[in-house]
Amino acid sequence: MPENCPVCGQQYEIEVGFFYGTGFVSYALSVIVCVASFIAWKVLIGMSLHDNRLFWWMGANGVLLLALQPILMRMSRAIWLYFFVYYDPQWADLRPRSPERTNPSLKNDW
Repeated sequence: MPENCPVCGQQYEIEVGFFYGTGFVSYALSVIVCVASFIAWKVLIGMSLHDNRLFWWMGANGVLLLALQPILMRMSRAIWLYFFVYYDPQWADLRPRSPERTNPSLKNDW
């Protein structure tokens, strides 16, 4: 992930460990995907306790979540940024200020 937005210059990592909160957003998106796939499976294929359709759904849902992992990760990072960085209609005229809580010596120090 780049350090700054290539269009407006906004710094992505506002403070050290800023993106730790994206785990919660990613979890919520994963739950939404699981619920949607369960509803789609139930409507299209059906669900029964007398055969293995529930286990087939679990396997298909696991594969779906693994396939969507890169998309969910990027979406969760973007949603997390939208919580804290607000749109400025005059972004082309005013450059974003640098965050005050960054420490260059701790950059990428997980």
